[in-house]
This record gives sequence, C-alpha cells and structure tokens, in this order.
Amino acid sequence: MTRISVNGSSFVAMQCGHGPNADWDECVAAVNAYYRPAERFAERFEQHLRDVQALGFDALDIWTAGQLNWRWATEEQIATARALLDKHNIIVTSLGNDFGDTRDEFIAACKLAVGVGTKLLSGGCPVFKTERAFVIEQLEKYDLYLGLENHPEKSAQAMLDQIGDGGNGRVGTTIDTGWYATQAGDVVRVIEQLRGHIFHIHLKDVLANEADKNVGFGQGIVPMQECVRALQQMAYTGDYSVEIHSLDHDPTAELEEAGRMVRAWLGMPKTVAPL
Repeated sequence: MTRISVNGSSFVAMQCGHGPNADWDECVAAVNAYYRPAERFAERFEQHLRDVQALGFDALDIWTAGQLNWRWATEEQIATARALLDKHNIIVTSLGNDFGDTRDEFIAACKLAVGVGTKLLSGGCPVFKTERAFVIEQLEKYDLYLGLENHPEKSAQAMLDQIGDGGNGRVGTTIDTGWYATQAGDVVRVIEQLRGHIFHIHLKDVLANEADKNVGFGQGIVPMQECVRALQQMAYTGDYSVEIHSLDHDPTAELEEAGRMVRAWLGMPKTVAPL
C-alpha cells in the first residue's frame, strides 16, 4: 500500500531556530542535543509525533541524523519510540540519512530499523562502498532493503553503477528530486531511467543551482507533479516522502500543503491518525 510520509529532516531547524543565518551543522547538533537525553526522550519524541500528525501525516521517515540517531539510541529509547509510534498509529516508511562507515555502525542502523518496524534504509551508506558483500549479508539477515540516495550523482547511470546487480533484490535507490534537478537537470528522465530500481522517493523542491535551498512545492525548479506522474506510469508501488528541510524559514505550512498536493495527485483521501 502506497503511503505519504513526512521526512524527519524537515524539522531540522526546530530547536535551533529558522533564520537567514541558520547553520546546518549547528541545527543538526541542536536536534541531537534535544532528543538524546534518556530522561526527556519519551516526551520529546511523542511531541515530534504529534507535530507529524498536526501536519496531516500518519507516516514518517525517521531522520537518523537527528530525532532518533543510531549513533546514540539505546535499546530502551528504541523500544519507547516503537511504543509511541504504535500508540499514535504512525507508520515508519524508512530510516533516512546515512548508515555508517563501519560494520558495527551499519549493524546499529539495521537494529534501529527493525526496532521501529521499517524495512527500508533510505540514504547514504559509506560502508557499502567498501564492504558490499557484508552489507548485503546483513540486509538479508535483518530482512531489510537499502535505497541508496543520490547527492553527488549527476546521472541515473552513476546510481545504476552503484546498485550493480542489486544484491539479490536488497539494493536499489531512493530518489531525491531536488538533488537530481540541480545535478542532472531532467529529473523526470532520471526517474524513467531508474525504472525497476526505485525503492523510495524524497519529493523535494529547490531553487535553481541550490539543492539545499528547500522551498514549498511549486516554488522551485522541480516539476513535482510530473515526477509523481512518471512514477505512476511505471506502476511504482513504494511510498512518497515529503521533504522540505528549510533553514531560513519555518516550512510548517508548506509541508501541510505539500501533503495535500501529493494526495490529490495520487487520488488518495486524507487519512490521519487521531491526536
């Protein structure tokens, strides 16, 4: 069943504050400092879920650089997160961001995914480049899938080269529409060229030549509806992640509107778990 989720990275500046001088690394540090304390985690993570629901979403891509980071998450915090997700009827469509440079780090990411009930790792994976066989082995062990996300890649072929033989069906790609629009130009064409390998999509609009300058859908250079239409035409059955991780302004209203837009494009009713 196709779901529409909000990407946790969209909340990156919530603790640090939005503004023209907001710094990405400082914002990430502030998110981690806010959620990491064990004694405050439950109340703060639950509020995060309430914020997700208030925007009209009942699915979430957990952002592992911030609100629940495999680098510091304890077994108790993971169990608490799962209980709260169940309490609020929120589905985790993927873990997003990166999954480590070492074997131990990758295993920690896998255990977090299992703990919160998702089967998809959606982002970068440095260890995959050096320990491909090991990563595929662990994906099979934990029954997970790895959707490699494009950032520096300038073409579909660059991503296909990384996917290779697909690791027994365990390795594919997560498309970031913003990065492809700035790096490759014709993002719709890239989507078509990656047919059969797409596990997930991060729907993101950006300003010209500024892949990290996120804006509301329709305000940038990405043909958002055309991207969704291309996926529909190829019978894509994965989920759609709405991502607006702006630093210079609060994206709350834009996230809410983007969710409505994607539902309309997909012909889906608004279904939100009760607060």
